Amino acid sequence: MEFLTDYGLFLAKTLTIVIALVAAVAATMAVVSRQKQDARDALKIRKINDKYEDMAYTLKQEILDKNALKQLSREYKARRKKKPGTEQRERVYVLNFEGDIKASAVSSLREEITAILTVARPGDAVFLRLQSGGGMVHSYGLAASQLMRIREKNIPLTIAVDKIAASGGYMMACVADRILAAPFAILGSIGVVAQIPNFNRLLKKHDIDLELITAGEYKRTLTLFGENTDKARRKFSEDIADTHELFKQFIMDNRPVVDIEKVATGEHWFGTRARDLKLVDELKTSDDWLLEQSKDKDLYEITYRGRRPLMARLFSGMESLMERTAWWDKGNMQRFM
Repeated sequence: MEFLTDYGLFLAKTLTIVIALVAAVAATMAVVSRQKQDARDALKIRKINDKYEDMAYTLKQEILDKNALKQLSREYKARRKKKPGTEQRERVYVLNFEGDIKASAVSSLREEITAILTVARPGDAVFLRLQSGGGMVHSYGLAASQLMRIREKNIPLTIAVDKIAASGGYMMACVADRILAAPFAILGSIGVVAQIPNFNRLLKKHDIDLELITAGEYKRTLTLFGENTDKARRKFSEDIADTHELFKQFIMDNRPVVDIEKVATGEHWFGTRARDLKLVDELKTSDDWLLEQSKDKDLYEITYRGRRPLMARLFSGMESLMERTAWWDKGNMQRFM
């Protein structure tokens, strides 16, 4: 009896080890497979009309009687058999931009826009769902410039803000021919901000000297560890003010209907108030707009996913955390919109 008990325990331990090894191998294979997928460039296209049609069909299956359901099924199958391109309807290319402080999504946005510009026909349009609270000036300047490429090709551009397009996010939005916003979406914040801690007094307290050598009168203004002077503060304030003026001019050039002096105070407004200030054209969610357009246009959602280096994939979580806390980069103060 004791032998059977010992043998049973031995089998249980062996089975546990085997299961653990199989799970480890499976997890490793899954990680490798995902890394291979992440390493490839990929342009994905999804027809949104099919999504809406599938949703309606699923719902009607539950609420229609038997005869109506048969008729619906025949019509549904007939539509599915039609070859793509047999109906020459206008197309709307749908893009999504979810911005972080570095506007990292611009790397995908530029490729998506390039793809669209290679196939767009007269009558086609672009629709962008935008969500961003702003970030680095140069990063969002590039993002806005990418959207300008659409305007320069005379392709109508509509931008919808369901949650937020503030500061650099609004710099992108103002490029659109038409801006939609949900009633409580946040818009505006047309201003520039920069901040930096200074540890000079702490270093002096501990008798630590700092040697800062520059060539050029304003190569460095405010610093982390050096002693900041009134002259440096004035120069940095001038740079901030100049950036703000450029921001205001960009909005006036692309959305002249706004009273720029009234809205460029750094304040933000909800959608309803933003409409009164002409920051947006219409109160409407992206879902409503797309559903309306799907009745007589073909909607294609374009998503680009580029290659990511192995180390970037491994440390993506740490990189995201650093982005949220980074205020200093390569010795230069970053200005944020």
